[in-house]
Amino acid sequence: MGHSLALRLYLMFSARAEGFAERKLAQRLAIGKEDADRLDERRGIASRDRPDGPLIWFHAASVGESLALLELIRRLTEERPETHILVTTGTVTSANVMAQRLPDRAVHQYAPLDALPFVRRFLDHWRPDLAVWTESELWPALITETDARDIPMLLINARMSKASHDKWRFLRGMAENLLRRFRHAHVQDDVTSAYLRRLGLPGRRLEVTGTLKEGAAALPYEESERERIASRLSGRPVWLAASTHEGEEKKVLEAHNLALRANPRLLLILVPRHADRGDAVAELLQSDGWSYVRRTAEELPDGDTQVYLADTMGELGLWYRVSPISFVGGSLEPIGGHNPFEPAALGSAILHGPYVTNFVDIYQRLTEAKAARLISAPDSLAAAINDLMNPDRAAAMANAAWEVSSSGADVTDIAVDLLLETLDAPAQARVADQS
Repeated sequence: MGHSLALRLYLMFSARAEGFAERKLAQRLAIGKEDADRLDERRGIASRDRPDGPLIWFHAASVGESLALLELIRRLTEERPETHILVTTGTVTSANVMAQRLPDRAVHQYAPLDALPFVRRFLDHWRPDLAVWTESELWPALITETDARDIPMLLINARMSKASHDKWRFLRGMAENLLRRFRHAHVQDDVTSAYLRRLGLPGRRLEVTGTLKEGAAALPYEESERERIASRLSGRPVWLAASTHEGEEKKVLEAHNLALRANPRLLLILVPRHADRGDAVAELLQSDGWSYVRRTAEELPDGDTQVYLADTMGELGLWYRVSPISFVGGSLEPIGGHNPFEPAALGSAILHGPYVTNFVDIYQRLTEAKAARLISAPDSLAAAINDLMNPDRAAAMANAAWEVSSSGADVTDIAVDLLLETLDAPAQARVADQS
């Protein structure tokens, strides 16, 4: 396949970009966005041996995308015990989560930066039998070099925002050249399908299947810890603010202050999206005079605690099970929102702000099912919390949310079938050629 002018220029730069990439790595390392102990992986130098046998490589951008793959990976390794899995991501947080959650025969590596020397080194070592991109993070050198080695490529769980579409629209020739290298694409919604067709992916290769997050297994937790927390709460009313970002904690705390007027015993469990913001959130709580305890200090709330700062990573499954009401963060600030199927699958009523561009279709379905409520400011958040202190109302929302979240489990089945058919196709073709 020929290259567009923009792609040719990009690849010419990428072939000589080792120095630029090294400077970029140094900058990211200095601000804590790289793992010093595994920096060579970003240069395409593997820290693990390639396992023998078939290898499926999944590339995901960060935490949310990689978590959506876990149930799919589990199913693949169950159905094909001889197959191994490689997952690449680009963030430190995602690497930590994958280290805890990946099953046997699956390994995580940091994705190489998109400099051709790094990309070639990565592919020379891993030699995947199938490459699977998730969502819509398109790295030109990585895609073109993978395709040049006749490694079949799929795009699954694809989602494209308007901003991403508008950016690629100005490089439509380049986008079309990259997208046509994918044999098939499973997309989350009709909007993404339209965007990808507009950018050049043939419609016959597109299938709207919904999001893999619908078919994902419920977030894990330890039952003994849930029982310990529940016992400590002694029946106190509780609500959860999950995956909050800078600027949201202030609004959440204002809402909590308003809600306390009607429910003086109400406890807020506050979970920042990034655990390394724990100190900053603790300073906010301290300066505003809240009575709070911290999870990282191994403290538990007592009768006087107003806020429980759960500043750990990987425990959302616990907090969603503890709280019957969950505000899902990244939605009161223009972040784009976070995955509402996580609380939906675990029996928690869902509240969210107006900024949910990452999950528009899902929130629309939840809203239509009366499983989620839109709030726009601290006062409306407080009013919703107080209303949902009525256990019947909260339970009705939670049950509706569970029904919506469980209705799409076949998305994973469809993805498993596509991957295995594609993985088997080269071997079948070889047999046909020989016959």
